[in-house]
Amino acid sequence: MALPCCSQSALQHCKPRASLQPSPSRQHCWRFHAKVEALLGMAFPWPRAKLLLKAPSTMALPMQERKFSKLLSELIVLSDEIASLAKNSEIEVHIFAEIAMLVEKFPPIFNDLREKNTVLDKPPIRKSLESLENELRPSLEVSTDFREKIGTLQRQLMNVRFSGSAMKLTGEIEEEIVNVSIDDVVLQLKNGKDEEFAVALLRLKEFMRSERLDGGLIDEEATLSILFNRLGSCKADNRLTIIRLLRSIALGNDEKKEKMVEIEFLSAVVKSLTRDSEERKEAVGLLLDLSDIQAVRRRIGRIQGCIVMLVAILNGDDPDASHDAAKLLDILSSNTQNALHMAEAGYFRPLVQYLKEENLQHLIRSGIAGTLLQLLFSVTSVLMTLREPASAILARIAQSESILVNDDVAQQMLSLLNFSSPIIQGHLLEALNNIASHPGASKVRSKMKEKGALQLLLPFLKENTTKVRSKVLQLLYSLSKDLTDELTEHLNETHLFNIVNIISTSTLESERAAAVGILSNLPTSNKKVTDIPKRANLLPILISIMYSSTGSDSSTTNNFLNESIASVIIRFTIFSDKKLQLLSAEQGVILLLVKLLSSGSPITKSRAAISLAQLSQNSLSLRKSRKSRWPCVPPSVNAYCEVHDGYCFVNSTFCLVKAGAVSPLIQLLEDTEREVVEAALHALSTLLQDEIWEGGVNSIAKLSGVEAIIKNVQVEDAKVQEKAIWMLERIF
Repeated sequence: MALPCCSQSALQHCKPRASLQPSPSRQHCWRFHAKVEALLGMAFPWPRAKLLLKAPSTMALPMQERKFSKLLSELIVLSDEIASLAKNSEIEVHIFAEIAMLVEKFPPIFNDLREKNTVLDKPPIRKSLESLENELRPSLEVSTDFREKIGTLQRQLMNVRFSGSAMKLTGEIEEEIVNVSIDDVVLQLKNGKDEEFAVALLRLKEFMRSERLDGGLIDEEATLSILFNRLGSCKADNRLTIIRLLRSIALGNDEKKEKMVEIEFLSAVVKSLTRDSEERKEAVGLLLDLSDIQAVRRRIGRIQGCIVMLVAILNGDDPDASHDAAKLLDILSSNTQNALHMAEAGYFRPLVQYLKEENLQHLIRSGIAGTLLQLLFSVTSVLMTLREPASAILARIAQSESILVNDDVAQQMLSLLNFSSPIIQGHLLEALNNIASHPGASKVRSKMKEKGALQLLLPFLKENTTKVRSKVLQLLYSLSKDLTDELTEHLNETHLFNIVNIISTSTLESERAAAVGILSNLPTSNKKVTDIPKRANLLPILISIMYSSTGSDSSTTNNFLNESIASVIIRFTIFSDKKLQLLSAEQGVILLLVKLLSSGSPITKSRAAISLAQLSQNSLSLRKSRKSRWPCVPPSVNAYCEVHDGYCFVNSTFCLVKAGAVSPLIQLLEDTEREVVEAALHALSTLLQDEIWEGGVNSIAKLSGVEAIIKNVQVEDAKVQEKAIWMLERIF
């Protein structure tokens, strides 16, 4: 920095000029001032800029006994005093101004440490802070008298005359210098070349230090506009100076920050995020400083490349820049669209936080599905690594029925299945199943069928990866609910054997449940679907699974498995196929069905009652006549059935009375579920057929079933009322 010249002749060259290039006379002044500074350096040979910051460390006070919070409080006071002292220095003005700006950054850090003192009071941290105090404290112990002597010597040397011209008053000199500086600085900030521009920046920095910028002597908005405009075109050193000046202007002043919110200004700063490390760090800091303003938060995320660069800086090597980038990203993540952009750049933390907050609908409305699918379709090496977390998040948001507003999401995911890794396939299948399982997803399921979902999924039944195969089965089950005919059409013998093999060998209850569930949804009238499982000996496997799972636990998966098995048994007890019924009875299905009447979910009970009804419908035709072909070997007295007026056996005539099913069926008439009551009435009504109704009435009456039937006449369900009235007409 050139020191003020004082001679009359030299002052003539201090008038406002169009350039800051000094005149020969003024150059002479500056050379003299350089000599003055050299003399000062000889007189006081310590390093420049260290007058305030260096002294023997032995002057530091012992701190071992102090509390951590007290140590931090003393450091805050010490930093404030040093910054104030540096600002008021009369020598090495620019250097000490920079020192002041640096030291002023300490107190906020110390405050953060003090707030977390219980966590951060560790020996290494305390030792570092004590070392810092040892560096700072001696600066205040340099005697005031000593500093005054230095200042006096400088002023005396500056007052040397170059000619016999009369000397102007100090105030006039300062006023003239101010006038020159203000005019020239504005002009050179706008039009100056690199060196002139650098000098103008230093002048502006001095104005800021002396608080002249706030005095109304310069157009602040115009100056800011010039600085932002030059930021994109000047050299690296000047860009760094500009950003630091802007940070100083914005520091703690929301009114000045408001003048920096223009999108053009912010875009210029964002470009600096791509520069060298020091400029990048300062640019992040400036954006963080400005983020207090809502308009800035709203606009930063819209600037192309901003969030991508912030994520890159977050993952970079500079800890300070990374820390500021993390704070800025956290602030910007309050906007869901910004959170999506962060996910695109590989920073999923904000998006995961949204998922934890169960804010799925908001995310879906923000267009997250499209963004995630773009990542999944990406073939660039950088984005390929993001496909797994993107697919996992897609599976998570698909749990919300709001996902159905995106008509083509399911179709796009289907097209990705064969081109993805097993992990991504698992997430995609989970997402598809979540979508297909929603109550309002019938249109989506139909579209999936039209796009060839069944042909695409069935080959996965041979998949060796258990997780993928399990999720394929779950999705096929969801699709089979209303695509039974289409699924039956595409199921060939190999597919059916694969399903049976999964049921018999899988150790995952959820996988077995889904496989049985698929079979339970297929039409019972389709003989192919019945014949192949029969040849594969499926029924004994199902009975064994049912016995081992009944009563073991009441988890959702276990209940679903039992319900599905009870549904498949309906296929093996169909009224029209007596041979199949006999096969089923020989394998012990009737006793299992009777057991299910008293245990299991309402759906399991109702389906067990339906199977018993189908079996009982053929009991009359299968009963053994009272006239024996072998008079010498009469049937057992216990085999006689009063209802069917003949000899009945559980496994050959399917008699409800001999199976002990009448009593539990009557108990089901008290159930609150309509489906259960209707199925129980249907099974009991088979005992009231024309030829045997009297015996059936007696059997029901003995077990107090008439009263239960009468109660069901009063229920609101039409089918239940109709069946109850028909039975009462038989009884009375």
